[in-house]
Amino acid sequence: MKKWIVYLLLLAGSAQALAQKESSDNSISANKNKPEREEWLRDLGFGLFLHWSLDSQLGVVIGHTLVGASDDYTHRFIKELPQTFDPYKFDGYRIAVQAKLAGAKYICLTTKHHSGFCMWDTKTTDFKITNTPYGKDLLREFVDGARKAGLAVGLYYSPEDFKFLYDHDMSVQRGGLVFTDEIQEKYNDLIRRQTRELFTEYGDIDMFFVDGAPKAPALIEAWRLQPNVVVTRGAVSTPEQTIPGAVNDKLWESCLTMGTQWQYKPTHDELKSATRIIEILVETRVKGGNLLLNVGPKPDGVIADPEERNLTELSAWHFINQEAIHNVRPWIVPHEENIWYTASKDQKTVYAVIFGIPDWVRGDRKEFVLASVKATLQTRISVLGQNDKVVEYANQVDAKSRFSQQKDGLHISVVRAQRIYNNNKWPNPITVKLEHIEPALNPPTFLTVKSLTQTGKTTLVGNVIDLGNTNLLNVAFEWRIYAGFVENLNETDWKRTHWMSVNKAGEYKIDLPDLPKGITYEFRTVVAHPSMTLFGEKMQFTSR
Repeated sequence: MKKWIVYLLLLAGSAQALAQKESSDNSISANKNKPEREEWLRDLGFGLFLHWSLDSQLGVVIGHTLVGASDDYTHRFIKELPQTFDPYKFDGYRIAVQAKLAGAKYICLTTKHHSGFCMWDTKTTDFKITNTPYGKDLLREFVDGARKAGLAVGLYYSPEDFKFLYDHDMSVQRGGLVFTDEIQEKYNDLIRRQTRELFTEYGDIDMFFVDGAPKAPALIEAWRLQPNVVVTRGAVSTPEQTIPGAVNDKLWESCLTMGTQWQYKPTHDELKSATRIIEILVETRVKGGNLLLNVGPKPDGVIADPEERNLTELSAWHFINQEAIHNVRPWIVPHEENIWYTASKDQKTVYAVIFGIPDWVRGDRKEFVLASVKATLQTRISVLGQNDKVVEYANQVDAKSRFSQQKDGLHISVVRAQRIYNNNKWPNPITVKLEHIEPALNPPTFLTVKSLTQTGKTTLVGNVIDLGNTNLLNVAFEWRIYAGFVENLNETDWKRTHWMSVNKAGEYKIDLPDLPKGITYEFRTVVAHPSMTLFGEKMQFTSR
């Protein structure tokens, strides 16, 4: 296990580098989070993100339409949109309860996005929620509702402020601006004063997501005023719209949308299914991270019906399987084929979450072989949510979970016994709980290192750090065209290079075939151990 921990620490750098490539806002300035508070947030595991501002009335991307906008558009955005923004149906407690049922342990609201519009009664600007027909401090409603529902409180804050640029007759753009010392100090002072309001007028803030630059004035004030706050973006890796390819066993937080846009998008959107969201949640927890799942409330303040239905399906799955999601850590391997693993902190209990069997009929028994776990004299297994005794209307069916330790692994035999939907077509993962078990092997440790690109040729480089409990590994790479910032999570079509055998630690290289020029690809290491196939971190290159 010590070797595995070393490997995870090595991975931290590569996962962090990947995350920062995903978004120009995802930079890490400093980390003054208390280690015990980071572990506390890791235990929570799952949060709901609310991206919401006055331009939800238009159904457009939040804030960013101001970049490159005409003077007329910008003026009307700032002067006219506040006059019609009235989220009169907003109920902070109701949304927090929806989040809680879906499995979220914390909830985070955009207090101010890049446009500069503030969702609280700030004294720093008139561009705020209390100068709209709504007239109330919406952040207060949000915070009170979250606490009433028993959720930890998270705040998103953008130090980047397009209204500030507008007020100072500067072009609204991202990056590339040069400020005089006087303007820079005004900018920093605005950020400090706004952060001070957020951290002195709304009680204890548990989590802080700082998106944009300059981050330092906000981070310094937040940690000074509330040392127990956990800063995610700005202090730890926060991959956006993606999940790292490998385990990183320290706090990181993946933030992603149900559809393609952060804010409410009434048309032309493609929502992920609830099944896909569950799979993403599980994979995030398997790899040691937290998931911050975003929904965009409608202009009137309620969550749109398609997203609400997804949350309800997620609620059913979480109600049954929550034990596999919270207070867990990575197992010695992330997954074996379609079986994904989380584990208790002491590694004595493992949760095997079985993906991809939507036609598993209620009452049917299925068998699986697990190569990474080994039974002890005290081992017990069960299916989460079931009592292992009864299948409704089928009393003759034996519902008991069974196992046997054999040479090729732990053989488990389980029945899907619970009636969740009336048509018995429950499409979502089933979780088998394995208590009092041990690791069955010492897995190999390896890294995806880099790509070497030159005209007409690309060479991929990996590194086997340790072969584990075998004398021979087969290694390869998988690669594919990078689908795009939002679309990448749904892409599954990997191509694989030839295999090569390695019998000692060290770097290895494999050339790719000739590729069309100017296309961005992503790739990852693949390692075939005698018992399973494992995958490394994802990286990118552009063909030349």
